[in-house]
Amino acid sequence: MGDTTAAVRIAVLQMTSGIDPDANARIIAEAAQRAGGEGAAMLFTPEMAGLLDRDRARARAHICAEADNRVLAALQDAAGRAGIWLHVGSLPVLADGDEAGRFANRCFVIDPNGAIVARYDKIHMFDVDLASGESWRESAAYRPGEAVVTLDCPVGRLGLAICYDLRFPALFEELGQRQCDVIAIPAAFTVPTGQAHWHLLQRARAVEASAFVIAPAQVGLHADGRTTYGHSLVIDPWGDVLLDMGDSAGLGFATLDRARLADVRRQVPSLANRRPLAKSPAHPILPA
Repeated sequence: MGDTTAAVRIAVLQMTSGIDPDANARIIAEAAQRAGGEGAAMLFTPEMAGLLDRDRARARAHICAEADNRVLAALQDAAGRAGIWLHVGSLPVLADGDEAGRFANRCFVIDPNGAIVARYDKIHMFDVDLASGESWRESAAYRPGEAVVTLDCPVGRLGLAICYDLRFPALFEELGQRQCDVIAIPAAFTVPTGQAHWHLLQRARAVEASAFVIAPAQVGLHADGRTTYGHSLVIDPWGDVLLDMGDSAGLGFATLDRARLADVRRQVPSLANRRPLAKSPAHPILPA
């Protein structure tokens, strides 16, 4: 879309989303208006931007089919009013046709006319038991997605991922092979995993895909009792951090110099140099 070498200004919203969807929607709408007013072509928001509630019985009262989601409708209206592209990191919606009644953790990209131009359902479910005592079973309530999604928008070719997807290199290899200029990785990272792995993995994904990474994050103590790590990031294809929003909610800005993509890919053409790995026979199991 347009000049593929031009710089583009983007905005990143770091949130402390709570259990009131309407309040969360107002925060995003206000950020969209400010971002548009300050010259950003696109606003990026975190995972579960519209509702973050670990009490699934309470959350279920607010989770409905996409067509009935009032947060989504409000954000479509907000994008239109602000005249800005809006990346909604994710919203919980009822999974289409799921007999078990599970949800989908779904990302949306909305254009300046308020139209939804892309959807991505989180593929990898966060099912972990941490040494801190935190235990999470995303798959108990959410159906994993299956499709890799890319689209063309003001930042160039954009690849979509969500949070725990970050730990699965095959997804980012595919996004790299699709020549993504930018990869969005919205998240609600826990504090222990964030301290250990957040910056490390985000920089690695930018380098291996030779792409900008935009990682809007949840931050702080939430109404449902959880605490998230924050540190929303924008990283260039060389792995340099252009923006780190620390541990406070707010709106940040960065400029993506798309000429940098060609420069990095010329210096280290790892995408072009990739070779398929030969399949080797399975390692035999020796008798005891």
